[in-house]
Amino acid sequence: MPLVVLCGRPGSGKSRRAAELRAALGGPERQAHVVAEAEGGRAALRAEVERRLSRRDVVIVDAGNELRSIRYELYCAARQAGTARCLLHCAGGPGGPDEPPFEAPDPRNRWDRPLFTVHGEEPLPLAAIRAALFESAPPPPHRATRSQPLQSSSFLHHLDQVTQEVLAAVMAAQRSGAQPGEVVCIPGVAEGLVLNRPVSMAELSRLRRQFISYTKMQPSDENLPQLASMFLQYLSRSIQ
Repeated sequence: MPLVVLCGRPGSGKSRRAAELRAALGGPERQAHVVAEAEGGRAALRAEVERRLSRRDVVIVDAGNELRSIRYELYCAARQAGTARCLLHCAGGPGGPDEPPFEAPDPRNRWDRPLFTVHGEEPLPLAAIRAALFESAPPPPHRATRSQPLQSSSFLHHLDQVTQEVLAAVMAAQRSGAQPGEVVCIPGVAEGLVLNRPVSMAELSRLRRQFISYTKMQPSDENLPQLASMFLQYLSRSIQ
């Protein structure tokens, strides 16, 4: 369940460091998952991280962590899951006028610590990272990390309706004889869903409740047109 968040400018070596961490922290007793950039923006990224945090594995986030606000959201997700975390800053990078803004981590901020910084080809401080993840007690959750009530009832209504329609289409396709590996088409959505195995209504309903819970944490009317697509992507990653 521990969480490692990587941050740094483009070209600073984050993806290479994520691969190193995955090899070093994974093993027979646990898996290490790397979460890269997710379609659907911040809400989809956080939903994928929280889904992985529900398992006894290491989650390494190599995406969208240039801003303090995003790192704070991941900090809250870790606190809510009751798991340890740390931040790895990959210093350097070529820089340039067209690169996205980067807000450097500050260890005075609770969401930016424990903080480890590496430069260039400097080896990772693996002993210190393991101690932070596996030997320290995670901070307890508090009210700030719990789901906040939705400000827009229309968002919740649309979220409920869209996810219900997706589930109905998936179940209808299975009743019509859809075989594993076939693409299930969802009305109004460009992409389809490939099911590798039969899925019961109980499992689909459980995944729907999880997706709704994750999405309600950061409701945004900007996500309304993409809700069905985001839910399909979530189902595709969850149904293995």
